[in-house]
Amino acid sequence: QVQLVESGGGLVQAGGSLRLSCAVSGVTISTYPMGWHRQAPGKQREWVAGINSAFGASYAPSVKDRFTISRDNAKNTVYLQMNNLKSEDTAVYYCYGGGPLSKWGQGTQVTVSS
Repeated sequence: QVQLVESGGGLVQAGGSLRLSCAVSGVTISTYPMGWHRQAPGKQREWVAGINSAFGASYAPSVKDRFTISRDNAKNTVYLQMNNLKSEDTAVYYCYGGGPLSKWGQGTQVTVSS
């Protein structure tokens, strides 16, 4: 059974940093596109960043130059390093396994206080 488990969320002051992790079990992630999405209260879920072997990393304009997505295939884990956090980054962050995997994690809360 494939599972994606996020961790690393929490409360941080504006300008601070957090690193989210997405540990995957039940499948080897090296051949799948992986990504992060987020959903703020009262808003639709939105794409944040993605990574795949063909095109590398890509980012939503709102987080470009502040967030970095990476993957450690040996640990079967995807990361999202978030720097210079802003109050508008407050949301539940979800890890997503793309392609035929089509699997979501349960989410981790990130709260940025101004």
